[in-house]
Amino acid sequence: MAKKFGKPVLRGLVRTSVGLGMSVKRAVHEAGEGIHDIAAEATAEILAVQMTQEAEHGTATGTSAADDAHKTARTGRRAGAAAARTAAGAS
Repeated sequence: MAKKFGKPVLRGLVRTSVGLGMSVKRAVHEAGEGIHDIAAEATAEILAVQMTQEAEHGTATGTSAADDAHKTARTGRRAGAAAARTAAGAS
């Protein structure tokens, strides 16, 4: 009798645990993306302030530093999303 009822209960427990684990993994990934976005925005703002200060002091080097920061942030987010899709597909 224990086999008859134990196996379905155990199977349901394992299935629920795996589903919960996948949900937690997804939530952590999304939180990481949010933090990444905030860090990229903060970096862009700091670079913009620095460039403004340089322009006021006559030492401006153009907008390439800010452009590079934006490109790096976008590339990093894309790479992270691609890695997450690959990891999710492997699971």
